[in-house]
Amino acid sequence: MQQSVCNVSLLMNDYDKGIEFYTQSLGFSLLDDIKNGPDSRWVRVAPNNAVGQSGAALVLMKAQEQQSQWVGNQTGGSVAFFLQTDDFQRDYHAMQQKGVTFLEQPRDEPYATVVIFQDCFGNKWDLLQPKF
Repeated sequence: MQQSVCNVSLLMNDYDKGIEFYTQSLGFSLLDDIKNGPDSRWVRVAPNNAVGQSGAALVLMKAQEQQSQWVGNQTGGSVAFFLQTDDFQRDYHAMQQKGVTFLEQPRDEPYATVVIFQDCFGNKWDLLQPKF
């Protein structure tokens, strides 16, 4: 049996704002944007190198009224997502130039070079380049 995680849901409050941030600021590809109803869409984005590979995509899910309190805080303040790169400095500087908000300075950990940033909804991400 072969299994993999293919999608991860991300609560947000505006489809178009999410698409713009992930495609313009992070350089992700828009995989799907399909209307499901009057106020519902199936929207998936993924890093360009993950398209057609085994990497997971993000499903941008518009929060319903009872979910809106969790937009930007799906993990209770912890880092929710991890964006792995093969060139930390390249991606860090590119993201800075595109206005991505970083919450700290890059740091060297035993496992990776890492920095925490947040998306346009306040979700915390790690940009990291593993050392192994």
